[in-house]
Amino acid sequence: MTTLAPTLSTRYFPRTAAWLRDLGLILAGSLLVAALAQVKIPLPFTPVPLTGQTFAVLLVGAALGSRRGAASMALYLTEGLLGLPFFSGGGSGLGHLLGPTGGYLAGFVAAAYVVGLLCERGLEQRVRTAILPFLAGTAVIYLLGAGWLSISLGIEKAIALGVLPFLIGDAVKIFLAAFALPAAWRLVK
Repeated sequence: MTTLAPTLSTRYFPRTAAWLRDLGLILAGSLLVAALAQVKIPLPFTPVPLTGQTFAVLLVGAALGSRRGAASMALYLTEGLLGLPFFSGGGSGLGHLLGPTGGYLAGFVAAAYVVGLLCERGLEQRVRTAILPFLAGTAVIYLLGAGWLSISLGIEKAIALGVLPFLIGDAVKIFLAAFALPAAWRLVK
């Protein structure tokens, strides 16, 4: 059995009762994504807005690890489905999961899991390796998001409207996350 590297959350909260720590961190992660979802820039040529959600998803997955990160994103989706104004621009409800952004929202759960899994191997602790989990997580979000969007638009149009306009912004988010996590590790150590 391989020993996994501690996540940032387990290093920062080592002595808290595990279930209480996990519950608090999962809730905090969902609230972080909800807060950054309110940073929304509509783009006139695509039904998918530019938001801060993906940055938060990457950070939550890295900080909480695979299981807690995915649970946090599942909680986020549940909160939005139950009517809390947590989706981009204060949106909520089933229409967001069934609409053009539904694949991206579902991709948050998978992306947080993938990022967390890679970070449990210690990849986010150094800037030179931290880019890898965040690239993988972003690729998962694109794959599920554009895949869902392609059902209504076709694959070429889904890539043109749901991936290409976001590459530069997501590259910036990846680099910010790749510098933020190693810095947080230096503070905790």
